[in-house]
Amino acid sequence: MSGAVWVAIAAAVGNLLQGWDNATIAGGVLYIKKEFKLESNPTLEGLIVAMSLIGATVVTTFSGSVADSLGRRPMMIISSICYFAGAVLMLWSPNVYILLVARLIDGLGVGLAVTLVPLYISETAPTEIRGLLNTLPQFTGSGGMFLSYCMVFGMSLMETPNWRLMLGVLLIPSIVYFALTVFFLPESPRWLVSKGRMSEAKKVLQRLRGREDVSAEMALLVEGLGVGVDTSIEEYIIEPDIGLIEEQDPTVIKEQIKLYGPEDGRSWVARPVTGQSMLGIASRHGSIQNLGSSLVDPLVTLFGSVHEKLPEQGSMRSIIFPTFGSMFSMGGKDPKNEEWDEENISIGDDENAPEEDYDGEGDDDNNLHSPLISRQTTSMDKDIAAPSSLFSMKPSSIIQGSEAGGIGGGWQLAWKWTERDGPDGKKEGGFKRIYLHQEGDAGSKRGSLVSLPGGDVTGETEYVRAAALVSQPALYSRELMDQRTIGPAMVHPSQAAGKGPSWRDLLEPGVKHALLVGVGLQILQQFSGINGVLYYTPQILEQAGVGGLLANIGISPTSASFLISALTTLLMLPSIAVAMRLMDLAGRRSLLLTTIPVLIVSLILLILASVISMGSTVHSVISTVCVILYFCFFVMGFGPIPNILCAEIFPTRVRGLCIAICALTFWICDIIVTDTLPMMLNSVGLGGVFGMYLVVAIISWVFIYLKVPETKGMPLEVITEFFAYGARQKTN
Repeated sequence: MSGAVWVAIAAAVGNLLQGWDNATIAGGVLYIKKEFKLESNPTLEGLIVAMSLIGATVVTTFSGSVADSLGRRPMMIISSICYFAGAVLMLWSPNVYILLVARLIDGLGVGLAVTLVPLYISETAPTEIRGLLNTLPQFTGSGGMFLSYCMVFGMSLMETPNWRLMLGVLLIPSIVYFALTVFFLPESPRWLVSKGRMSEAKKVLQRLRGREDVSAEMALLVEGLGVGVDTSIEEYIIEPDIGLIEEQDPTVIKEQIKLYGPEDGRSWVARPVTGQSMLGIASRHGSIQNLGSSLVDPLVTLFGSVHEKLPEQGSMRSIIFPTFGSMFSMGGKDPKNEEWDEENISIGDDENAPEEDYDGEGDDDNNLHSPLISRQTTSMDKDIAAPSSLFSMKPSSIIQGSEAGGIGGGWQLAWKWTERDGPDGKKEGGFKRIYLHQEGDAGSKRGSLVSLPGGDVTGETEYVRAAALVSQPALYSRELMDQRTIGPAMVHPSQAAGKGPSWRDLLEPGVKHALLVGVGLQILQQFSGINGVLYYTPQILEQAGVGGLLANIGISPTSASFLISALTTLLMLPSIAVAMRLMDLAGRRSLLLTTIPVLIVSLILLILASVISMGSTVHSVISTVCVILYFCFFVMGFGPIPNILCAEIFPTRVRGLCIAICALTFWICDIIVTDTLPMMLNSVGLGGVFGMYLVVAIISWVFIYLKVPETKGMPLEVITEFFAYGARQKTN
């Protein structure tokens, strides 16, 4: 686990550079406009600040598709190079035109870092702490601002402050970032899996998780390449398999799905539940249709039902869901799979190969294609004979504990075989992928006295209730069934498709719905005014009269504004630390709904301080306190969460492309806000600007309440499955 933490910290250095750049240009522009006589040209002044945003916008237009093609790590390396080149040019800058070019190149680095770092961290972080680690970019960004403001404040006390040195110091941390991206950061395991590079992905996961067995997560990553078709939400009762009781209904026995537990000789069965559901997920899935007239998006309700009845610590979740191995066993080679690495061809195509090659033990146990299913229990004859059984490994090969088998947040990945009558009257079958989620604590039910493994006799049987998201798996290809002699036919989704993501993929209902949420959040975040206030904090505080607060210590109003800015960013750091703690506990949606009202109150007070006549000291105190409150609560919610959600809600195959669209929206809105703020300050004043931000903040709260679901504690692949399911149900 510590491996994933260190990798996230190293990746977040890219955002430290962004925060550093934001603060240095906020301080340096005060001296730049004096040297180049821009006091009467606010448009050019705004352009100098916004030029990095233009560069970020340009690079974002293609960064997502390139990252999906070349990988996340190469793009972060390019980001560090752009930071370095921009810093060198800013250190030189003989005229305003070279400065504009330098800011443009610097913006390329900013754009790549802001777009790819949250994506990279989401794809490498464990589910349980994904929110915490993805808040690190906000923390390092604010930390970079604090360090930079301290530097700018110190330089402002010099007799002749050098703005070129202020901006050029960026080259030092950019060298550190370059070294980290080249020598420390691995490639995203999800991207490696999407390209069929399974051996590399497995090694990266082992490093990130700090353990040898990553088979369950490897299987999850492959399944995430294909969002399920014909998805349904079902409910199961899961209980020990203590032998078939004679008086049980044969129909019930036939529908049972067999699960092996971690104890040798003991297994569990999942029995489908029909009729009225008592579970959160299973009972709420009907609300997609039933709540169509409600203002709140039914998908929000569906996601919320996941978190309503979570199991308590120490419940049966730790023992009922074992590992189901890594993936389906392969019986031969297929031309479409020739590009897979050595692990994909480790199982030969000889149908008479020794049985031990397929039994799930030895070195093959860690092979991606060695046993999800042992040969002894999963030959095609047995599959057809037991159409409703869940394939799993021999009990002796199951790894102890839930950590090996879980996929995060109480979810478990499994498969089952189903059959139906085909058009020609013959039986045709296929796999179903199941995302299982326990709801509530373990219970008990009264039953006949039966013998448990080990000889104990009991009159009660433990059981748990679990909801299941059931859909078509990513790997199963029924068309290839006849070509296989051993086991089911599998083909890697990237090889089956024969091409990468395309713009057509964006038209899928789940992707469109996710884009609505992601793009909407980015628009509202920017027009709530954060970057406008951020870039011009020294000027805003100077207009508010903070210089008077510190006049008696003998520093200039400009230096005083820098000092207040440094203190403000310092106070933001513990606020972000609180957000990091709450991100995976309270959740993303809850933090947004809680912190935005504080932003609204802060903006109202800033407006009142601007329009009501009061003493200069009172005015300065109120303005300073409100700006600090605004920043602190912004970085707890509206600052990091839009980027976190955008990195979570899109399918793997189009994640880079969709995040690029959201980031492009972010930068376009950022340019508009930043470039127009000087003119708005001159025309409508501070009160008018904050009045506009207030309206947007209110709209933001309403949008989040109605449209933004809670994604805490859910694997990325389950999140995208829910989006696809909910969107399809609404369109049907």
